[in-house]
Amino acid sequence: MMRHILCFGNPLHGDDGFGPAVYQRLSQLPLAADVRLFDAGTPGLAALALFRDCAEVVVVDALAPAGHPGRLLELAAEAIPLESAAAGHGHGVGYLLAALAVMPEPAPTVRIVGVEAAAVEPFRPGLSAPVAAAVERAVALLSVYFAPQHHE
Repeated sequence: MMRHILCFGNPLHGDDGFGPAVYQRLSQLPLAADVRLFDAGTPGLAALALFRDCAEVVVVDALAPAGHPGRLLELAAEAIPLESAAAGHGHGVGYLLAALAVMPEPAPTVRIVGVEAAAVEPFRPGLSAPVAAAVERAVALLSVYFAPQHHE
């Protein structure tokens, strides 16, 4: 069964570009044959289709600022509150995960790899220094699970 990595965010909105930055880096690396990588952008409920036909999903996204910019966190889907999504995500990842929980088909296992943002500001491209530094740490974390040598 496939495993998906969904990188959410908008590179035009400051640290909300964390997911796309991780996507760009991961797309340069070999991944296991059962892994599909997606730049999920900010599509809201349209992203529910990306949770189909797989056993596991890792969501990569920026988390709301909380005083420790660049802190990388691994969370269960249940830890994401309904309204915690950064601006520019439409309904947000929290809303998307709540919708996934009530879908009739069995949901995949969902984990979150998030970075605490310093600032998410509309139309201000570029990551803050602490969040930019977290991109390589996130890639290293994800490579443990999704590199070819771990599942082939």
